[in-house]
Amino acid sequence: MPVFGRRKGSHPRLLPELDDTALGQVRRRVESCWDRGSLDTPVMALMADVLDDAGEDWDRKAHRLRVLAGSAGRALPGIWRERNPGNQSAVLLHAWSDLLQARQEGSTVDLDATRASCRLAAELLPADPTPWTVYLATLRLERRPPTELSAVWREIKARDPWNREAHLQALGYLSPDECGSSGQVLDLLDSVRVMPPNAPAAGLELTALVRNHQRTMASGGVTALGAGEFWRRHDAVAMLDRAAQHWPSPGFLHHAQALADLNLLAYALIKAARPSDAAAALRATGGVATPWPWNAENEPLAGFSRHYARARETA
Repeated sequence: MPVFGRRKGSHPRLLPELDDTALGQVRRRVESCWDRGSLDTPVMALMADVLDDAGEDWDRKAHRLRVLAGSAGRALPGIWRERNPGNQSAVLLHAWSDLLQARQEGSTVDLDATRASCRLAAELLPADPTPWTVYLATLRLERRPPTELSAVWREIKARDPWNREAHLQALGYLSPDECGSSGQVLDLLDSVRVMPPNAPAAGLELTALVRNHQRTMASGGVTALGAGEFWRRHDAVAMLDRAAQHWPSPGFLHHAQALADLNLLAYALIKAARPSDAAAALRATGGVATPWPWNAENEPLAGFSRHYARARETA
């Protein structure tokens, strides 16, 4: 399994693969084959290789599946699966592609069939939590009953207790905007207090805080005017203190989407009026931006770039 280092650069950029250079090479090949209007067998082989290379790093496998599903459209995953019906990665990519398509307005994706694909992928590789994570995401999309979620959640936790993607999907499902409540979000956050500080799901609490902040800002009026006080709450200060102290340190965060969590941290520190800490987090990204959370108020790359330039000036 190769070690993926942070990419250095002076020009901010949006890279779906973040600092996973092997994934980036395959993503570009997938996109170029669509530009040519052809579906090459070698591209399918490259996808198989990059997913197999993740091994039992389930966090990286999920990251690679998400990026490839976003680049490959509907046809390529379907053709790959049709040609390789027993390939677990092909089945999973097809399911993830279904999920992305189902989120589009007017979609006619049959999510029952997607869940059947997830069950097949789970049978093909029982140790892998990823099929259950995609299954959970389909339940969230359809706002299915909590009893269905609970059973799937147990499958995930038994395989990968701190799975990043699964925890983010659960956070969305349990939020007041979807199927849950503020109390259920707090219960979820309380349940992860014992996880290692650099686990893949380490950004869950900060994600909840930023989503809460953005929800407050979107409501407008007097509530939004007082949003600055949000970052002076004890829980927010304590979370930011811990993250600002450790996350930007080289090698502290080493999961596949560490750069996404550093983007999140930088954004939160800016909102909390902690420019020095924010600059350290921004420099640790190496100039790789993520659409969220920067897209809440600006074109994402423009919003990130402005702050990143200032951070480099103060280095």
